Amino acid sequence: MREAEKTMRIIYMGTPDFAVPALDALVKAGHDIVAVYSQPPRPAGRGKALRPSPVQARAEQLGIEVRTPVSLKDEAVQAAFAALDADVAVVAAYGLILPRAILAMPRHGCLNIHGSLLPRWRGAAPVQRAILSGDNVTGVTIMDMEAGLDTGPMRAKHVTPVADKTAGELTQELAQAGAELMVDVLDDLAGHPPVAQPEEGVTYAAKIDKAEARIDFSRDAHQVERQVRAFNPFPGAFFKYGGERFRILAATVEDHAGPAGELLDHSLLIGCGHGAIRPTLIQRAGKAAMSAGELLRGFDMPTGSRVDA
Repeated sequence: MREAEKTMRIIYMGTPDFAVPALDALVKAGHDIVAVYSQPPRPAGRGKALRPSPVQARAEQLGIEVRTPVSLKDEAVQAAFAALDADVAVVAAYGLILPRAILAMPRHGCLNIHGSLLPRWRGAAPVQRAILSGDNVTGVTIMDMEAGLDTGPMRAKHVTPVADKTAGELTQELAQAGAELMVDVLDDLAGHPPVAQPEEGVTYAAKIDKAEARIDFSRDAHQVERQVRAFNPFPGAFFKYGGERFRILAATVEDHAGPAGELLDHSLLIGCGHGAIRPTLIQRAGKAAMSAGELLRGFDMPTGSRVDA
């Protein structure tokens, strides 16, 4: 990269917590963030007051101009984007489709931080899908954006074990890794040439449907435990008992046989299609998270009863 390009004029585009570390890293690296694009504020809390996205909130703390268009298809929005005269746009979980016109405007195009090892898990929920599928490793990919869904050529990857991490923990880890990797790529674009994604190994990470969070105890206990981790913190894997909803936030697998969905002992061991799971952190609707022991001291769930899953 030419010396004049060491400090770049960057348009940053992101919305959730996942996208905050990269914004911080680019600012720390000395780049000129000419504007931040984020999705518009959404109603939140009991009062449904409009709440800015995590990226908007952080950008405003840093004194960076924030733009929140509802779409990038409007000609006036595109003209305002072009007027920023950016060297590159950096995108991380922005949530809006970038039209071809936008993709072509920055001198070095648009670079995306994607939370998987492409071409595996293209799409909206790569972290959750990796956990649900029992992947041993996942990671983050820096890629050039094009019109297709996460189909662009790759510039760099970082690999990390999935282990027993929750989606929240893994997302946070990948966000930090992606931030550092993006800074490295921008520091030497020529040293990170784009490489086409292989045609084999493509999978798609569909958006999470809240209905998927309801636990099916007829499944293998290891599948249920992965469901618990994949949906922590959101939307929370749950079952119903006595008309109430219970979110399981953490659980262990035990080699114990018993009817699926039945409480097998006085300590909340629940039978699965094969094996059993024991919730270690659980949350009743409207209550704080607590251990299974704390729950059972104030709520009767006798051995032999069934959860409605």
